[in-house]
Amino acid sequence: MEIAFPVARHLPSRAVSFFCRIAAAALIASASIFPAAHAGNLTKADIERRFGPPLHVQEKLTEIPAWPLTHEIEGNGNPVGYVFESIDLAPIPGFEGTPMNFLVSIDKKGNFLNVELLHQHEPVFLGGLGEAPLREFITQYANRNIKQQFLIALNAARNRTGPADTRSGQTILDGVSKATASVRIVNQSVLGAALEVARAKLGFAARKERGPAAQVRAEVEDPVTFAEMLKNGMVGRLRLSNAEAEKLFAGTDGAGVDDEALARPDEVFVDLYIAYLNTPTIGRAILGDAQYKAVIDRNFDNEHLWWIATAGRYPFVDDAFVPGAQSRRLTLAQDGYFLEARDRGFEPSVSVAGVELNTSLIFGVFSEAGLDPARSLDLSLTITRAKGMILPTLTHQTVTLKYVPPSRLFTYPPEPLPEWVLAWQQRWLDLSILGAALVLLSIALARPRWISINARRLRIFRLGFLAFTLLYIGWYAQGQLSIVQVTGALKALKSGQGLASFLYDPISLLLIAFTLVSFVIWGRGTFCGWLCPFGALQEFVGLLGRKLHLPRLHIPLAVSKRLEWGRYVALAVLVAAALFMPREGESLNELEPFKTAITVGFDRSWPFVAYAVALLVIGAFYYKFFCRFICPLGAVMSLGGRLRRFDWLTRRVECGKPCQSCKAKCAYDAIEPTGEIRYDACFQCLDCVGIYHDAKRCPVLLYEKKGRVLTPKAVTGGSGG
Repeated sequence: MEIAFPVARHLPSRAVSFFCRIAAAALIASASIFPAAHAGNLTKADIERRFGPPLHVQEKLTEIPAWPLTHEIEGNGNPVGYVFESIDLAPIPGFEGTPMNFLVSIDKKGNFLNVELLHQHEPVFLGGLGEAPLREFITQYANRNIKQQFLIALNAARNRTGPADTRSGQTILDGVSKATASVRIVNQSVLGAALEVARAKLGFAARKERGPAAQVRAEVEDPVTFAEMLKNGMVGRLRLSNAEAEKLFAGTDGAGVDDEALARPDEVFVDLYIAYLNTPTIGRAILGDAQYKAVIDRNFDNEHLWWIATAGRYPFVDDAFVPGAQSRRLTLAQDGYFLEARDRGFEPSVSVAGVELNTSLIFGVFSEAGLDPARSLDLSLTITRAKGMILPTLTHQTVTLKYVPPSRLFTYPPEPLPEWVLAWQQRWLDLSILGAALVLLSIALARPRWISINARRLRIFRLGFLAFTLLYIGWYAQGQLSIVQVTGALKALKSGQGLASFLYDPISLLLIAFTLVSFVIWGRGTFCGWLCPFGALQEFVGLLGRKLHLPRLHIPLAVSKRLEWGRYVALAVLVAAALFMPREGESLNELEPFKTAITVGFDRSWPFVAYAVALLVIGAFYYKFFCRFICPLGAVMSLGGRLRRFDWLTRRVECGKPCQSCKAKCAYDAIEPTGEIRYDACFQCLDCVGIYHDAKRCPVLLYEKKGRVLTPKAVTGGSGG
């Protein structure tokens, strides 16, 4: 992938070359310095310190990075749960670009046992809010099941009817104020890792690909006969004659050893039946009303229940079968994944429609197994033959019955929306307000003459919009864009994780999209001058300084131009640190005071607050000092502004030659003595646009009004740079 940085036309060529070499070297060399994937580093001993008796931690699995948990009493030595690091299975990058890592434990039904924070690099939790809200958030996972749809909402405890709605399959987690997008990434990390383990070890197979499982239509209850059920597929049947069974063993050691099969080839060897009992129509027809009610009433865990029966010579249970256990001769599978089917202690009638059955039992499959009862199920019967009397040679052959109950007995719930879509839905009002504001701003900037020709009108509009930016976009909607998003994106791309995490912060993503479009039309000034909450705060502080008659510092234009390189140097350092020294880069990102002043509203320890306040105080004496000379995000915006295709700030030939009115009034030193606009330094305040069109303020128009001509002439002293 090639990444091209637009370069300012007026920037010194040697400095441009130096910056580009730094950025290119960082991007190219980083691939060899850091691995492309993240991995956990806990050992079995680390896990054992967290899980004591009666639980025991087994060796880490090879097929999936998880430690099985066994119980001293339960499970007969089989795993009763699994423990794993989320970063091994769902390394979703946060806004800083590095995945968070959690130690997650689930039981064999998919219930969360515990979620523990191991490490995280989210800016809002590092120094802003601290880790306490994050640790409190993840305690909510305990005892909730991964089959449910997890919704995140602020103040959920006051709005929900309970911790989980089992009827809708939804559970609500109370979010963290000022960190809504970050906790959504937490949720995806925890759930994504848990689902990977559940699919591999608990039978949650292929759910991601096929959507939610079908649900039984309880209202469908039609009286049917056994013959009708065989015909319409409600009951699956596989009939095998002695001759067909013999053919299965042809060419093996089991051929010719069944004398009865050879003597009576046309008689029934096995007649296998299966039916899904959870549907009222099938359940009542097979069991009768009384037994069906008893079975359903005792199905406390909402298991999938199957009636399985055989007639003929070969029953599906052998002499070693233990009631309540699995049958060694039977296996149930869907999509190639085996399901644990256990006898549930009921013995339905051994005669149906005149057919005498040798075995008739009900088997159950955990509802958490990821089974879709409306889709094809494979019921396999293993037939075993023995050759010889002492140490006989055993030969096994398998026959499979494919069973698909009628679709009219089921309904499919709507597929749960992706987490990022839910994030956008929950913030539809904020997005609507922000979208309307962006449309209004676009109209004002596209036709700036009307709004700017009247100085008072422009002042009211600009201050009103900046107040909206600070109060609503910044402090309320948490839409402050940051250099952390830039360095985080680079780190995520480098590690191959992509930029999907941006989807969880719809406000910021909308601002990013609008800013990218504005680069092409207006340049960097749209964001820096109108949409940056910290920039708006600086502007208000600067206006307050004027009201208080604080002295205004002046830096010569030539010096100012050189100082503007500070923001490019800051950007280069932060990009290099993010790629080469990511931990140090997290601290260096504090060069930007946005988190302190906007994200957490100055609710931080005193060094961070003192730094942010100091920058604002300097801004009271020198207009937007941080924006112009330090801000690394401003450097990104200036580089992006190189995509500008239009010189939308119109100029006259007299501008700068000799008229210096606009230059003298420009608070950003964005106008050259020659009259040209330095778009890289322009904050798009529209003051010069108003002067340009106002016959009362523009000297050129004033001269014309008096019938005189302001003669263009060359300006001495150059551009000042």
